[in-house]
Amino acid sequence: MSEHKIPSWISFRVKPAEYQKIHGLFSKSTHRKLSEYARNVLLQKPVTIKVRNESADQFLHEMIGLKKELNAIGNNYNQAVKKLHTLNHISEVKWWLNSHEPIHQDFRQLTERIFQKLNEIHRKWSSE
Repeated sequence: MSEHKIPSWISFRVKPAEYQKIHGLFSKSTHRKLSEYARNVLLQKPVTIKVRNESADQFLHEMIGLKKELNAIGNNYNQAVKKLHTLNHISEVKWWLNSHEPIHQDFRQLTERIFQKLNEIHRKWSSE
Protein backbone atom coordinates (compact mmCIF):
# COMPACT_ATOMS: atom_id res chain seq x y z
CA MET A 1 0.00 0.00 0.00
CA SER A 2 1.43 3.38 -0.99
CA GLU A 3 1.65 6.22 1.49
CA HIS A 4 -0.19 9.46 0.59
CA LYS A 5 1.67 12.67 1.23
CA ILE A 6 -0.51 15.37 2.68
CA PRO A 7 0.33 18.89 1.46
CA SER A 8 1.45 21.38 4.06
CA TRP A 9 -0.07 24.79 4.51
CA ILE A 10 1.85 28.05 4.63
CA SER A 11 -0.14 31.05 5.79
CA PHE A 12 1.06 34.55 6.45
CA ARG A 13 -0.38 38.01 6.72
CA VAL A 14 0.51 40.99 4.57
CA LYS A 15 -0.31 44.66 4.86
CA PRO A 16 -2.98 46.04 2.51
CA ALA A 17 -0.36 47.82 0.38
CA GLU A 18 1.70 44.61 0.15
CA TYR A 19 -1.40 42.64 -0.85
CA GLN A 20 -2.21 45.19 -3.55
CA LYS A 21 1.33 44.92 -4.93
CA ILE A 22 1.31 41.09 -4.84
CA HIS A 23 -2.12 40.93 -6.44
CA GLY A 24 -1.07 43.47 -9.09
CA LEU A 25 1.95 41.34 -10.01
CA PHE A 26 -0.19 38.20 -9.99
CA SER A 27 -2.77 39.79 -12.31
CA LYS A 28 -0.02 40.51 -14.85
CA SER A 29 1.00 36.85 -14.86
CA THR A 30 -0.54 33.98 -16.81
CA HIS A 31 -1.43 32.10 -13.60
CA ARG A 32 -5.09 31.60 -12.85
CA LYS A 33 -4.69 31.10 -9.11
CA LEU A 34 -2.84 33.31 -6.64
CA SER A 35 -1.57 30.23 -4.78
CA GLU A 36 0.00 28.86 -7.96
CA TYR A 37 1.66 32.21 -8.65
CA ALA A 38 2.94 32.53 -5.06
CA ARG A 39 4.33 28.96 -5.09
CA ASN A 40 6.29 29.67 -8.27
CA VAL A 41 7.68 32.94 -6.93
CA LEU A 42 8.67 31.43 -3.55
CA LEU A 43 10.29 28.41 -5.21
CA GLN A 44 12.04 30.69 -7.72
CA LYS A 45 10.37 28.99 -10.68
CA PRO A 46 9.71 30.93 -13.89
CA VAL A 47 6.65 33.16 -13.96
CA THR A 48 5.26 34.16 -17.33
CA ILE A 49 4.10 37.78 -17.49
CA LYS A 50 1.42 38.96 -19.91
CA VAL A 51 2.47 41.81 -22.15
CA ARG A 52 -0.20 44.14 -23.49
CA ASN A 53 0.23 45.79 -26.82
CA GLU A 54 -1.32 49.23 -26.33
CA SER A 55 -1.62 49.95 -30.04
CA ALA A 56 -3.39 46.59 -30.51
CA ASP A 57 -5.71 47.41 -27.59
CA GLN A 58 -6.51 50.80 -29.14
CA PHE A 59 -7.10 49.20 -32.56
CA LEU A 60 -9.42 46.61 -31.02
CA HIS A 61 -11.34 49.30 -29.13
CA GLU A 62 -11.84 51.30 -32.34
CA MET A 63 -12.84 48.19 -34.31
CA ILE A 64 -15.46 47.28 -31.71
CA GLY A 65 -16.94 50.77 -32.10
CA LEU A 66 -16.93 50.46 -35.90
CA LYS A 67 -18.49 47.01 -35.64
CA LYS A 68 -21.37 48.46 -33.62
CA GLU A 69 -21.86 51.27 -36.14
CA LEU A 70 -21.72 48.86 -39.09
CA ASN A 71 -24.20 46.58 -37.38
CA ALA A 72 -26.60 49.51 -36.83
CA ILE A 73 -26.29 50.57 -40.49
CA GLY A 74 -26.88 47.00 -41.62
CA ASN A 75 -29.96 46.69 -39.40
CA ASN A 76 -31.38 49.96 -40.75
CA TYR A 77 -30.69 48.87 -44.33
CA ASN A 78 -32.35 45.50 -43.78
CA GLN A 79 -35.41 47.17 -42.26
CA ALA A 80 -35.66 49.54 -45.22
CA VAL A 81 -35.42 46.67 -47.71
CA LYS A 82 -38.06 44.68 -45.80
CA LYS A 83 -40.34 47.73 -45.86
CA LEU A 84 -39.81 48.10 -49.60
CA HIS A 85 -40.78 44.43 -50.06
CA THR A 86 -44.21 45.26 -48.66
CA LEU A 87 -44.67 47.76 -51.52
CA ASN A 88 -44.68 45.11 -54.27
CA HIS A 89 -47.52 46.81 -56.13
CA ILE A 90 -45.29 49.68 -57.27
CA SER A 91 -43.36 48.50 -60.32
CA GLU A 92 -40.41 50.87 -59.84
CA VAL A 93 -39.91 49.71 -56.23
CA LYS A 94 -40.07 46.08 -57.31
CA TRP A 95 -37.53 46.76 -60.08
CA TRP A 96 -35.23 48.58 -57.63
CA LEU A 97 -35.42 45.71 -55.14
CA ASN A 98 -34.65 43.11 -57.78
CA SER A 99 -31.78 45.11 -59.28
CA HIS A 100 -30.19 45.83 -55.88
CA GLU A 101 -30.59 42.36 -54.38
CA PRO A 102 -27.04 41.29 -55.41
CA ILE A 103 -25.65 44.42 -53.71
CA HIS A 104 -27.69 43.63 -50.62
CA GLN A 105 -26.35 40.06 -50.54
CA ASP A 106 -22.77 41.26 -51.05
CA PHE A 107 -23.21 43.75 -48.20
CA ARG A 108 -24.55 41.07 -45.85
CA GLN A 109 -21.77 38.61 -46.73
CA LEU A 110 -19.06 41.24 -46.33
CA THR A 111 -20.37 42.46 -42.99
CA GLU A 112 -20.62 38.88 -41.75
CA ARG A 113 -16.97 38.27 -42.74
CA ILE A 114 -15.95 41.49 -40.96
CA PHE A 115 -17.84 40.47 -37.81
CA GLN A 116 -16.26 37.00 -37.85
CA LYS A 117 -12.76 38.46 -38.24
CA LEU A 118 -13.30 41.05 -35.51
CA ASN A 119 -14.62 38.36 -33.15
CA GLU A 120 -11.61 36.17 -33.97
CA ILE A 121 -9.19 39.05 -33.27
CA HIS A 122 -11.04 39.92 -30.06
CA ARG A 123 -10.88 36.31 -28.80
CA LYS A 124 -7.19 36.06 -29.66
CA TRP A 125 -6.17 39.36 -28.05
CA SER A 126 -8.40 38.84 -25.01
CA SER A 127 -6.77 35.51 -24.19
CA GLU A 128 -3.20 36.82 -24.43
